[in-house]
Amino acid sequence: MKSEVKDISPSQKEIHLEIDAEVVKASYAKVSQKYASRANVPGFRKGYAPLDVIRMRFKEEIKSDVLQEVIPGQVAAAIESHDLHPLAEPHLHLDDHETVKVNGSEPLKLHVHVEVMPEIAEPKFDGIEVTRSVKPVADDEIESLINERLQREAALIPVEGRASEIGDTVNVDLVGTFEGDADGQPITAEGIEIELGSEAVERSFSDNLIGVSEDEEKEFTVEYSADFTSEALAGKTVHYKAKVNSIGKTEIPEANDEWAQSLDEDYKSLKDLRTRLRADMEKTAEADADARVRNEAVAKMIEANSFEVPSSFIENQARNLLNNFAHDMQQRGTNLEQLDEKFIQMIYGNMRQQAERDVAGALLLDKVAEIAKVEVSDAEVEEELAKMAEYYRSSVDEIKQSLEKQGGSDSIKNNLKTRKSVEAVIGKVKVVEGKWQDPDEVSAAMANAAESSTEEKPKKAAKKPAAKKAAKKD
Repeated sequence: MKSEVKDISPSQKEIHLEIDAEVVKASYAKVSQKYASRANVPGFRKGYAPLDVIRMRFKEEIKSDVLQEVIPGQVAAAIESHDLHPLAEPHLHLDDHETVKVNGSEPLKLHVHVEVMPEIAEPKFDGIEVTRSVKPVADDEIESLINERLQREAALIPVEGRASEIGDTVNVDLVGTFEGDADGQPITAEGIEIELGSEAVERSFSDNLIGVSEDEEKEFTVEYSADFTSEALAGKTVHYKAKVNSIGKTEIPEANDEWAQSLDEDYKSLKDLRTRLRADMEKTAEADADARVRNEAVAKMIEANSFEVPSSFIENQARNLLNNFAHDMQQRGTNLEQLDEKFIQMIYGNMRQQAERDVAGALLLDKVAEIAKVEVSDAEVEEELAKMAEYYRSSVDEIKQSLEKQGGSDSIKNNLKTRKSVEAVIGKVKVVEGKWQDPDEVSAAMANAAESSTEEKPKKAAKKPAAKKAAKKD
């Protein structure tokens, strides 16, 4: 066997291989005898047909078997002799495939494409700078959190001695029939709660249910506009019968010291609640700022240290990303069979670009870990498992069992190794403190700048949202 390796690229090698004629001849004889012993040829007893007849009658079958018997072993030997470590199945190409002879009269010639791990140089961090900015906590954010807690503790108090009015919640049973379709399927809803005057409620319902009393029955008609958000109701006229079950008024607790102390979280006063909420939000903002620094540092490391990423790694990661995307869409109720082929190709193209960045980052972090001699001890893995158990309010054994499908504790070890490698990267780049800039405002400013430098394009009309309920708007 003769073989020669050519460097096509840092990750692509091509082996030019010549398999000795004697090796091919021996396989040809062996395979021919196998067919001769089993073949039923008219005019001859089984196993007694002349070899030349067998070779002529089963020419293509014998050729295929010889190639399958000879080539894999010879290719594997050539790969080993050149100390190559394929990342994927090698691609074989026979020279003159249509006319190739397998009777041993000449050697077999082929070339083999092998993908290997490229040599990754020590990452350079010269000139890499990232800005760390912490989002300030605004007073209105604190008040928003407090209002959310107040809303969660709101109670619906029955109304007595008066008719319904704006702001009340009316509980009704509804039956609706379509005008001009008496035999059609009616609209029915029992125990539906309608907050009168709410923006989420179709105005006609509020208008017709103001001034009703408990146990009262009310009939009214709603003429839905042609562009109503529900296609089933758009442009239709529906006659409703409403049976009022109850009327209630939502009462929200007053934000004061007494309410704060009632939360069973050791708050001494409303001021104490605000102070501790701010502290928690500031802690979260600091953690978010650190996360952005890590992401930016890794992204800039990838930009500054380009290398050829193995295509097989990219394809595998792109498929994973696409599968995750498809799963998310299915969870949201999307029928994947109805997706346009061009849309899928566009998504896959985007996934492939992301996959290349993902793989490049992972390989560079592996190199950083190798240089920094990053190690993860069993004690660190156990500590991480304990943290996960506490977070999920579970036991360590239960966490281990759930991780078995994801590689067991090795997945934890890999995650910890990645974290340490990222921290090693942070130690190499320059981190400067900067003033917070809202990402939405930055994006808007960039978009405005881009729009001002190009001609304005005509905009498409926005689609109206779909409706969910006859009495409610989205």
